[in-house]
Amino acid sequence: MSADTRDAVTGARDAAADTRDAAAAGRDVATFEAHRASLLALAYRMLGDVGRAEDVVREAWLRWQGNADPVEAPRAFLLTVVTRLCLNELDSARARREESRGDRLPEPVDLDDSALAHVEALDRISMAFLVVLQRLTPAERAVLLLHDVFDMSHGEIASLLDKSEAASRQLLGRARGNVAEERRVLQSSRDEHQRLLLAFVHASRAGELGPMLALLADDATLVVDAGPEGARVGRIRNVGRPVVGSKRIAAFLATVARADTRPGTVHECVLNGQPAVAVLGHDGRPRAAVMIAVADGRIRHVFVQADAARLGHLGPLH
Repeated sequence: MSADTRDAVTGARDAAADTRDAAAAGRDVATFEAHRASLLALAYRMLGDVGRAEDVVREAWLRWQGNADPVEAPRAFLLTVVTRLCLNELDSARARREESRGDRLPEPVDLDDSALAHVEALDRISMAFLVVLQRLTPAERAVLLLHDVFDMSHGEIASLLDKSEAASRQLLGRARGNVAEERRVLQSSRDEHQRLLLAFVHASRAGELGPMLALLADDATLVVDAGPEGARVGRIRNVGRPVVGSKRIAAFLATVARADTRPGTVHECVLNGQPAVAVLGHDGRPRAAVMIAVADGRIRHVFVQADAARLGHLGPLH
C-alpha cells in the first residue's frame, strides 16, 4: 500500500471516528435533556430551593459529560448522581443551619414558568408536601422520593446510600409514616382551596378576627419565613417559629394588619401547582407569597414566604 493510500485510509478512519464521537456526544446531550425535568424536580424536592437545584443539575451534566464508561441505565445513573450531590449539599454547614430554623419554608415556584412544568405528580410538589419533606432526614427524603416517585428499587437505593436493603426499607417506612399522616387530612378540591385562600387573605389583611377564626382549623399552624435576619412590620417582628392555634394566628395577623401602613396589592397566581397569592409592593415587586393547605373544609396550614431572596420564581405577575 502506497503512502498516499495509507494516508487516505487513516484520514477516512479518523473522520469516521470523529463522526461516531459527534453522534455519541449528540446522544449524550439528548439523553440528558430527556431526563432534565425529572432531575430538577428531584433536586428541588430534596433542597427546597430552585437555584440550588439548578446548580446541582448543572453539576450532574458535567459529570455525565465527563463520564467515559458506558452507562446501561442513564436514568438511574443520573438520579443517583443528583441524589448524591443533594445529600452532599444538605450535609453542608450552611444547609444544616438553614434547615434548623423553625420558620424556614421551601422556595415557591410557578411550575409553568420553569423546567418543572411536567413533574410526575403535582401533589408531590405542593408546598405542604415540601414542608413535610423538610422535616425528614436527608436519607429519609432521598429514599421516599427515589422509591415512591422515581420507582427505584431498594437494591439501587441501598447502594447509593451505602446502606443495607433492610435499612433502606426502614427509612422508607418512617418517611411514609410522616407523609401519610399529613396527606390523609389534606384533601380539597381546587375550587374549595382557592375560595378559602382568597377569603382568608381578605380577612387577614382587614384584621377581621371572626372571619379568620371561621376559616382556620382549631389546630392550624402559620409559618412566616422572612429570611434568616427576620423582618419587622411597625413594631411587630416575625416570631421565628410556627404560630399554632387558630386564635393565636388570628390575633397575630390582626396585629400585623393594624401595624402595616403599606399593605401592597394582592395578585392571584398558581404556585407549586395550587392556587396562591402574591403580595406586591408599590414598586410592583413581590413582597410575599401566601399558600395554604386545607383539611375538612378549613385551613390547616398557612405558609407565607416573605424572604425577598426566595421570591424570584413566582412567574409573571401582571
